Amino acid sequence: MSPTPDSALSPSGALAAFLAEREPAEADRLLLELRRLAMTYKFGIDEVMTKISILREEFRHLRLYNPVEHVGSRLKSFDSILAKCRRKGIELDPDAIRAQMFDIAGVRVTCSFVSDIYRVRDMLVGQTDLTVLEERDYIAAPKPNGYKSLHLIVKVPVFLSDRVEDVVVEIQLRTIAMDFWASLEHKIYYHYDRTVPTHLTDALKLAADTAWSLDTAMERIHEEMKEIRNGDVSPQELDDLLDPTEQLRQIFTDPPE
Repeated sequence: MSPTPDSALSPSGALAAFLAEREPAEADRLLLELRRLAMTYKFGIDEVMTKISILREEFRHLRLYNPVEHVGSRLKSFDSILAKCRRKGIELDPDAIRAQMFDIAGVRVTCSFVSDIYRVRDMLVGQTDLTVLEERDYIAAPKPNGYKSLHLIVKVPVFLSDRVEDVVVEIQLRTIAMDFWASLEHKIYYHYDRTVPTHLTDALKLAADTAWSLDTAMERIHEEMKEIRNGDVSPQELDDLLDPTEQLRQIFTDPPE
């Protein structure tokens, strides 16, 4: 996900062609409504990004550790909205789009460790002006292709000049390894127009298992570092800890959970 560009609020391509088929007055009305719709979703992204930015600043200045590595956002383009409306049989109307499309506004949070994902999740859902509509835990229950991530569909109030509007935003929380895998998977599926050869889907699943093993290894190292820093490990226990080579050997030779 990249920063939301202003071009996402301008018609082009398929939408421009769609509007050209309408009467000028109808096309102008629909375009104005869609621009207003897109603006509210952009403001919804801004609200969520601000919340995460505040948490990052607090951890950066007042805590010893920051669980958020990177944050990005994405606003679905008009062409993508039109394509999904046609694919899903959704009327190209702002009310219908709000009611049936929940991925127009997206925020992605990248964390170092799996435990950080749930820590950030708890901090976000604990905020009283953010309402969780749905939670999809693809870490606890990965998709068949190996995809892992924690998805939150949330509703956040946006204060406009004449009203308050609740905006739905999808928040994805991943580790660095999960994000790298998902980025590669997306490129492959895009390249093959979603018809990916079997040997590549098998390789992607194996890569997902390897990425999970890496996350597991890094989590164990992270936990040991915390225990040592907090003085929870005795000198005798330190001597009994496996050396890094042995830890990695066990983790990468044990089958993924």
